[in-house]
Amino acid sequence: MTVLVDAPRWPAHGRLWAHLVSDSNLEELHAFARAQGLPERSFDLDHYDVPEEIIDRLVAAGATPVDGHELVRRLIASGLRITARERRGR
Repeated sequence: MTVLVDAPRWPAHGRLWAHLVSDSNLEELHAFARAQGLPERSFDLDHYDVPEEIIDRLVAAGATPVDGHELVRRLIASGLRITARERRGR
């Protein structure tokens, strides 16, 4: 079980954002997020949106930094990936 974080590349609200995911289960992801004080509202079905300024803290706490392609590949392999089509249907 690994928690992964990609590089911050997505601009919103005057800052850059990254994604925090688990490569095996959402319970692990939620537990890690709670331990790091991430608000529940930052969870988006299969990932947490995290601001650039906390990435070093997440890595120090055990998140593995990966590039965006690796993050998506491992999220798909885990079976946890929510597709764009599924997101539109929510």
